[in-house]
Amino acid sequence: MSEELVTIISALVTLGVGMFAGFAWVIHRMDARFASFNDKFTAEIKSVDEKLTGEIRALDEKFTGRFDAVKDELTEVKIAVARIEGPPRHLITAR
Repeated sequence: MSEELVTIISALVTLGVGMFAGFAWVIHRMDARFASFNDKFTAEIKSVDEKLTGEIRALDEKFTGRFDAVKDELTEVKIAVARIEGPPRHLITAR
């Protein structure tokens, strides 16, 4: 082999190894950044989830009481209407 061929091959190998190392370094940095972002994002989602769960429970308790009150009042209205209408009319009257 000639000196020029050895020099070109060694230069290509050096450039290839350098590019591979640089690319590996970039991938490693990106993975580290994504991992830190993922941790922050997961913590934020958990805090929002806990806050919303608490608010939903509070609203559920509030509206459950209101719905029970409406149900009781509706029952009273049905009874009052039934008393006003009187007994049901029959198609065949008794003699």
